[in-house]
Amino acid sequence: MTYNKTALAAFCALSASTSAFAEQPINHGIAYNGFTGIFHTPSASVMDKGVVDIGYSNQLEIRGKYTDGHNFTFSAGLFDGLEVSGRIASSSMHDNLFSSSSRGQIRDLSFNAKYQIPFIPKDWFSLAVGAKDFGGAANNYEAFYAVASKQWWDFRFSAGVGTSDTLTGQLDGAFAGIEYQPFTWLSVLAEHDAEAFNVGARVTVPKEWLYDLATVSFNTRLYSNTELADDDVYWGVNISMPLSDEAQANYTPVQPAPVQPAPVRVQPTETLRNKAQEPQPASVTAYSDNQPNINKQPATVSSTTESIQTESATNQQLHSLKSALVNDGFENIRVGLSSAQLLIVEFENSVFNRNEIDALGLVLGRITEHFNHSDNEFVVRLSKQDIPQLQIKGRLDNYRRFVNDNITPDLLISNEFTDQDLPTVKWAGNAPSTSPYFVPRLSFTPSLATTYATELGVYDYSLALQADLHMPLWYGAGINVTGQVNVHDTDHFEKGKIFQNSRQETGIKRAIVYQTFALPFNIYNQTQFGLYQDYFDYMGITNETVWQSPEGRHKLKAKLGYFEYKDYNTDKRDYSVYSYRYFWAEKDVSFHVSGGQFWNEDSGFKLETKFWFGDANVALTYSNTTIEKVGIGFSIPLTSRKDMDAGNWQVKGTNSWNHSVQTRIGDSHNQLDFGSATTLRSSIDIDKNFLNQDRLSSSYVYAHLARLKEAFETYK
Repeated sequence: MTYNKTALAAFCALSASTSAFAEQPINHGIAYNGFTGIFHTPSASVMDKGVVDIGYSNQLEIRGKYTDGHNFTFSAGLFDGLEVSGRIASSSMHDNLFSSSSRGQIRDLSFNAKYQIPFIPKDWFSLAVGAKDFGGAANNYEAFYAVASKQWWDFRFSAGVGTSDTLTGQLDGAFAGIEYQPFTWLSVLAEHDAEAFNVGARVTVPKEWLYDLATVSFNTRLYSNTELADDDVYWGVNISMPLSDEAQANYTPVQPAPVQPAPVRVQPTETLRNKAQEPQPASVTAYSDNQPNINKQPATVSSTTESIQTESATNQQLHSLKSALVNDGFENIRVGLSSAQLLIVEFENSVFNRNEIDALGLVLGRITEHFNHSDNEFVVRLSKQDIPQLQIKGRLDNYRRFVNDNITPDLLISNEFTDQDLPTVKWAGNAPSTSPYFVPRLSFTPSLATTYATELGVYDYSLALQADLHMPLWYGAGINVTGQVNVHDTDHFEKGKIFQNSRQETGIKRAIVYQTFALPFNIYNQTQFGLYQDYFDYMGITNETVWQSPEGRHKLKAKLGYFEYKDYNTDKRDYSVYSYRYFWAEKDVSFHVSGGQFWNEDSGFKLETKFWFGDANVALTYSNTTIEKVGIGFSIPLTSRKDMDAGNWQVKGTNSWNHSVQTRIGDSHNQLDFGSATTLRSSIDIDKNFLNQDRLSSSYVYAHLARLKEAFETYK
């Protein structure tokens, strides 16, 4: 105790010796419970949007006592003012709680949420409401609270009131806390958690010291006047980082176009006369200067000669642009100019697999780069296996101003292609460059089965390395073979053990052929047929139909399937799930509702909200079929932003690796569930392969114009 008081006095003396005459942002800390706060109490601060935090602490709250144990937390800022977190509290890591020798231990999975009330001026105070360990089957740490915080100089003061049934009395009544940050790396902490007074410190290692990868913080509770603790000193460590570097908030906002004065009405004949008097574009002049004997021509050059020189310069520009797109790794490229001087670029993207918008940004930038003095209208068309995906139309001068001055471009974006100008197009070259067909494309991804906070251990897993071989064959069609090799299992996933049925086995998981069609009115249809061995050796056929609204905000989908067991004729399954999705592109949030008969013949519905941060997302789910479950998951790309070019073959990582944690609610027990509300998995589907994971629409592009510009500046 003497040592703890001496350390506390030293920290206080160090703090008092440092005057704070300039207010600086106070670092956010993660409490042992998983929310932003001090040790036991929350503050009204919330995690920044798009930031995730992984933490560990050794203080365990069990049966009205604080003792040495394990706390694992995962926290995320999902929306402006909203944070959620999951927590595993456990007495031991691997003890079997069914054993008599482990009697009295605890292993608990819980979820927290906190929301900061908007519309309160920042210079007043912050106010937040939250819940701890809500909705589960066994709510060992349940609490509800409201808290207000105010920063003044280098102090943050917090006070609130809560209600809780925990035996420690934590957050059951009025609570308060003070954080004092004399240095950017040091905070002195004190709180009253409604039961006891706690004092300690937090040391934060700035992100800049760790190559801008993550922020690491260490905290310790040095003193407490509670009589419920085995020790005074407990500690924790947290690592926080942005979920994606391509989050919308990381880009410089595009400036609105300035208001132009009302145009002067000009008669058509006068317009034509003025255009005839305009000088030739500099690009054409540059090419004309290279013509032989150009200086020997008379001052007045015939219109025929000028036309030939202009056509020659334009042809060189078209071929130069096409060559640049080939070097960028794009496929199925066509570059041409119509008789109405409309510049047309068609291409397919196989290199920017994390997000198609990067490919669009690079192609649009390349056009302004190679036609740097023209003001033609242009059309850019993105396809996949000759299926139309997105068309962008604009003017070169307007888009060039966007690239140079960051002024909002005037673009017309649609999902359907118009062919009215194609019959009169003069294409650069006789055929498209680099066919996407009969090119093997191999991608690798981890395949993981897990359990969390069971009576058998804090964490058990079965890990395999999965390989997907995809080969496009013709319009909208191809083959896909998925296999995997088991890498490692924890004891309880071994053969003959309790989780063996969920073990990742070595072998072929799926082998299918598919055919996709683009139909009128933004309707897509895909049929798959083949072997589904990840579902116990079934032969099956599925059909998926998707309609997406022209602006991309609404989507309806129906997926139907019929399966027969490959070796016996006793198990036949029907699958029919219908869904609706709304995409709030400006905020990068999508809302999903699906229902019907899921894979394990359980009927019901599932709700999901995805919060996108660049090319990653965090999802909250609720399902109600045979049981009720809630969960949190994430999806991240495990490949570079730009993959290797596809020549005769291509190797890459996965553009979306998913992992989630779920728990049963509404029951008096929390038994594991591996099968309810299960949807069919496939490496090839309409959403992943043709709709850019719901991010290929006019509303998405308009909301992410800054990324178009950044992609060109990064990869030009």
